Amino acid sequence: MNADTTRSAAVRVRDAFEKILGIPVPVRVRCWDGSVSGPDSPATVVFRNRRAIRRVLWSPGELGLVRAYIAGDLEIDGDVYALLSLPGLVNRVGAFDIRDARRALGGVWELARLGGVGLRPRPPAVEVPRRRGIKHSRARDASSVSHHYDVGNAFYRIFLGPSMVYSCAYWDETADGLDAAQRAKLDLVCRKLGLRPGMRLLDVGCGWGSMAIHAARHYGVDVVGVTLSREQAAWARKAAAEAGLSDRLEFRVQDYRDVDDGPFDAISSIGMSEHVGDAALPTYAATLHGLLRPQGRLLNHAIAAVSTRDPGGNDKPGLIQNYIFPDGEILPLSRT
Repeated sequence: MNADTTRSAAVRVRDAFEKILGIPVPVRVRCWDGSVSGPDSPATVVFRNRRAIRRVLWSPGELGLVRAYIAGDLEIDGDVYALLSLPGLVNRVGAFDIRDARRALGGVWELARLGGVGLRPRPPAVEVPRRRGIKHSRARDASSVSHHYDVGNAFYRIFLGPSMVYSCAYWDETADGLDAAQRAKLDLVCRKLGLRPGMRLLDVGCGWGSMAIHAARHYGVDVVGVTLSREQAAWARKAAAEAGLSDRLEFRVQDYRDVDDGPFDAISSIGMSEHVGDAALPTYAATLHGLLRPQGRLLNHAIAAVSTRDPGGNDKPGLIQNYIFPDGEILPLSRT
């Protein structure tokens, strides 16, 4: 009997991934035949069927594993956060491509013999279809934003809590809990912008209106908030009415490039420019600059990379691009 056929599926799967990735895999693996292999780990990766193997071989790297997980062919039993924090493992999987597979044919061949040969499995229905149109055009940006944000305000209310703020909080010495830390962040933005009664503020990517409402309520400014999400705008208008501030607040479903009623005394952009993209960054900066009064202030708050990145890394297929933030781009701080 061939020695390979006497080894359990879990042993063969784990050995194959070690050959492909070129590093020890410090994770316990369980397979469809009930076999288990690997050391004690905070989480066990469960291959429920052979289709999970086919997904990995047809889409090497992060995308195949993500598709298998979302389709239910692969599961994580245990502490998924601890699994994602294992040194080097996730980065190695995410950086894997077919050129690595050619250098690790032994592992690929092993997965093929385990059931990886077959028709390409269809992607899960919730995956973003192949994008059409020019990247970061108005129409495509509207589609990308709608995919992420127009999934039900009730979900975001559970996810974000009462503050309805979708960016990092500011834990100053007074913050007692997340909602207080979010209020502290909004107040910090208002202070940095030097807001005073009678000023006019443009809030770009206004989300559910939390920044605009805070600025109107506590700093006496008039605010125009723009978003590409219809559900966000509906929530913001209702929240403004409930706060008795509808006369000070206007929320529009509008692309920032189409705002033409400046100038504004100040502009806030909180967690929005990740949707702008590298190619459109000069347009974004010039447009907002053109909407400011002389000596006006702009605060741009965004996630940034602090090291040199692969220029194509933002477009690499995977969890973020295919399921969460299509066309989102994290730019180097130096570029911004």
